[in-house]
Amino acid sequence: MPNTKTKDTFLMAIRHFFGALMLLFLMGSCNRSPKVLEAVEKIDINLEVSRFDQEFAAARPQDIAVLKKKYPYLFPKQFPDSVWRGMLSDSLQRVIRAEVANAFPDFAEEEEGLTLLFKHITHYFPQYTVPKVVTVTNNVDYENRVIATDSLLLLSLDNYLGPDHKFYEGMSAYIAAELDKDFLVSDVASAFANKTLPRLRDRSFLARMVFYGKLLYIKDLWMPLATDAQKIRYTEAELEWALENEAPIWRNFIANEYLYSTESKLTPRFLEPAPFSKFGLELDNESPGRIGRFIGWQIVRSFMEKNNITLQQLLTLSADDLFKKSNYKPKK
Repeated sequence: MPNTKTKDTFLMAIRHFFGALMLLFLMGSCNRSPKVLEAVEKIDINLEVSRFDQEFAAARPQDIAVLKKKYPYLFPKQFPDSVWRGMLSDSLQRVIRAEVANAFPDFAEEEEGLTLLFKHITHYFPQYTVPKVVTVTNNVDYENRVIATDSLLLLSLDNYLGPDHKFYEGMSAYIAAELDKDFLVSDVASAFANKTLPRLRDRSFLARMVFYGKLLYIKDLWMPLATDAQKIRYTEAELEWALENEAPIWRNFIANEYLYSTESKLTPRFLEPAPFSKFGLELDNESPGRIGRFIGWQIVRSFMEKNNITLQQLLTLSADDLFKKSNYKPKK
């Protein structure tokens, strides 16, 4: 049996090895730039997180006035205090709050992910102001699970309880699949990336694909430790299918002359959340939804690999120019 000194030396060597391995991983992830990693590490932000969901769960009727003063934006003036007092004792609301408390007893892991996200946003946009984060419940309104303003970020935690949670029974499987805490930081990144991207004016299918491709590329920069599946909100199996079928998907788009089409039906078929993408072929049921976003992402990545421009320049570049300079060719 090794002596204590030998064990300590061994453990120290292991720690140094894994520390070096993690550093290499981080450097490789952060847009393959050690300078980005170094710059991000130096950024100091003060992320303020308030667990309103917990405060409201622990409140008594006489505490409503205090909460209204602390969180005036969560208490619309048109509703009397009797509404809020009723919510404190409502059996359904109690169950929702209990399930959220069970899934999020603390917010440490999510806070760490958000801190890293906001550091990266600040690196690329130095004038950016880190918002105050407030966690709430919203009756499982999954379409409004993230509300972002310039100074405030509301996160509805009852929309991140896992795809098999009882609250999501009866939902379409593709919707429930995204209601997982693994996608929380990704959803926040999407909300702020959408605020960063200029409004889309070109109605072509190519422009719409590139718009979402830019959004996902922004997440490449802002979320260097996330998986591609987390960024696009796919399962690993869905991402693998997209990667394996990238070439035939692209050939289908070209053969059907979709790129410069302004046909609005292409959006729900290939860009909007859906159980699968709609090629009108036997493989439809195997495909994930939003496959056009995946292709747009690969086009933008191809462009950025071949062109040295800033993120700010990328945001305003036209889809047509970007596509032509990307020399995009999917792997066969």
